[in-house]
Amino acid sequence: MFDQILSPLDKARRVLVASHLRPDADALGSMIACALWLKGRGKDVTAWIEEGMPEKFRYLPEHGMVSAPPAIAEKFDVFLALDTSVKSRLGTVAAAVAPGALWINIDHHVSNELYGDINHVDPSAPATGQILYELFCHAGAPLTPAIATNLFAAISTDTGSFQYQGTDSRTFDAGSGLVAAGVDVAVLSRAMYENQPKRRFGLLRFALNQAEFHCGDRIACFSLTLADAARLEVLPEDNEGIIDNLRSIESVQAAIFFEELPEGKVRVSARSKDPAIDVCKICQMFKGGGHPMASGARVRGTLEKVKEEFLKAVSDEIRKRD
Repeated sequence: MFDQILSPLDKARRVLVASHLRPDADALGSMIACALWLKGRGKDVTAWIEEGMPEKFRYLPEHGMVSAPPAIAEKFDVFLALDTSVKSRLGTVAAAVAPGALWINIDHHVSNELYGDINHVDPSAPATGQILYELFCHAGAPLTPAIATNLFAAISTDTGSFQYQGTDSRTFDAGSGLVAAGVDVAVLSRAMYENQPKRRFGLLRFALNQAEFHCGDRIACFSLTLADAARLEVLPEDNEGIIDNLRSIESVQAAIFFEELPEGKVRVSARSKDPAIDVCKICQMFKGGGHPMASGARVRGTLEKVKEEFLKAVSDEIRKRD
């Protein structure tokens, strides 16, 4: 399958690399690593995210390659969509690609909609960064320290520092290979995990103070209204990882974060620590998706209504096993 990806890339002159709205380190690390690899192959490479490069991830080497898309569509030979299960999650990036580009979709989400002309979706990989590492190895590509660091950040964050389900010997082989290629694990880990803005601590304090428990303490959740987000002066990127504090509670089997969005929608992030509770299946009921133990959705409606309906769906799923 990798050869089906490499062949059109070899022929392409201009390539766009992009990923989903509200990107995480897997999305951005994969993007930047891929852009650097293609640039090394002599390609004219562009890297877009709808919001541009988030401040939080500027520890990634060569992050300046990432920008927001223009208002007028541009022509590309190939469009590489990374770590994006649903085409709509590309946001304004999709509209900025003129017709005629070959779409290549590389992802690891089981709910991927296979929207590309070429689709390489591997749900057994715990991160898109791992798929790219294997692609680069297959291609015999040199792994520079910058490429390796971006891929290591992608894999480390999406596996919860190599602890989530799906992390296996294949994942550690990739990590080992990337460290051998020049990753300074201590420096990178401090940048990823010990360099949070103070405002994020305020958000964490708020989340823990107003956390709710349902279904016999097996569900934990918290909500963030637009008004609270403005009062706390937090950025959207500050939300990432807060939910894991709720999931860590002994009795909790599923943790959920409800975030009010400006366009009359609610962003739902769901996490499970029991493989029997498939939050991807639940999120798909709300036109979302992701992984069995980490998924999300954007649902039209009020915060109160979406919260009520989603909590009921999770409670019903848990009670099936009583």
